[in-house]
Amino acid sequence: MPYRPLSGLCLLFALIAAPAIAQAGDAAKLDIIGFSKDGGAFAFEEYGVQDGSGFPYANRFYIDTATDKFLAKTPVRVRLDDENASIANARTKVSQDSEELTSLPDTELRINAGQTVASNPVTELSADPFKVIVNPRPIFPALDTNLKIELLETPATPSETCQNMGEIKGFRLTLTEDKPDAKPELLHEDKTVPSSRGCPLGYSIGAVQTFYPDNAKPVIAVMIAVRSVGFEGPDYRWLAVTRQR
Repeated sequence: MPYRPLSGLCLLFALIAAPAIAQAGDAAKLDIIGFSKDGGAFAFEEYGVQDGSGFPYANRFYIDTATDKFLAKTPVRVRLDDENASIANARTKVSQDSEELTSLPDTELRINAGQTVASNPVTELSADPFKVIVNPRPIFPALDTNLKIELLETPATPSETCQNMGEIKGFRLTLTEDKPDAKPELLHEDKTVPSSRGCPLGYSIGAVQTFYPDNAKPVIAVMIAVRSVGFEGPDYRWLAVTRQR
């Protein structure tokens, strides 16, 4: 049979039927690693494949829960600029690098992981992204007062690199004991937005982790999902706000 070129109509149908090339931002996965034995440090990891480059990455964050500041020599960030590298390769390297820098082995942190008392992934559309009320321990009937955690997005002045990227935002986070006349406790309030967040467009409460160590203060870590401008779409990264109680 002789070759006959596709007519314009047939070509149009062929293009419509062809699979579309998906472009999307990068939503980092979250791994809550845990606490040091005394609750003085909290660690978590975010990991994924960077949009645009396609390179795997893994970032570790270690926080002093008494001050809500990063431990010395952290965060630890790994990106493998190799298309043949895997996420597992990046995660293995960041784990090894982190143990050398912090002297906090994963085994200790994971043994003292505590409890995830709230979890709202970025794909959850029915939950309130700005408020959770939790029983801080899975004990029933509850021994503890319920805790209400609320997030408020606040306007922020964009840096030069974030000009014309949308409305750049910071956030304010409070905790209130769920009882009459309780006053909100300020956990965090942005004065400025650090450059490490990129160009943040919004925030949501992603998880709440609690830990009740022996002979030490209880600790709470509120995981915040940060939506920012990405290469192919909005990116999601993670930060934590911690407090000893």
